Amino acid sequence: MSAIQRAIRSIQTAVECPRLTRLSLHPPQSVEVEFSDGNIYNLSAEFLRTHSPAADSKIRSVGGEKVIFGRRHVGIMSAEPIGNYGIRILFDDLHKTGIYTWDYLYQLGSNKFTLMRNYIRTLKKHGLARDPPRRK
Repeated sequence: MSAIQRAIRSIQTAVECPRLTRLSLHPPQSVEVEFSDGNIYNLSAEFLRTHSPAADSKIRSVGGEKVIFGRRHVGIMSAEPIGNYGIRILFDDLHKTGIYTWDYLYQLGSNKFTLMRNYIRTLKKHGLARDPPRRK
């Protein structure tokens, strides 16, 4: 898919994002979201943490790429509503600055498998792992 096609798809998805109808928090493992188009997405804590929209999400820069690693066992402690457009999730690694808008959760759910596959490829490319480093 060309960059232009991806940009058009991104714009179309943003414009056509359905309304959130249900959000269920299943700590520590996941968040389940349901949208008015009938789509239901179960988003794991690791997936949400590694795709945090926060600018300071404890990212390691490797070869110019921003990579969050070692979060396979991260858990969700709680979540709080942010206005009527999103939630802030508190993870057990104490990350809590990302605001997950309903549109962003829909984008994550719609592209979950591609995003996770790309994440794992990036980790492998840089010799990193989903598992946290062992303590000495």
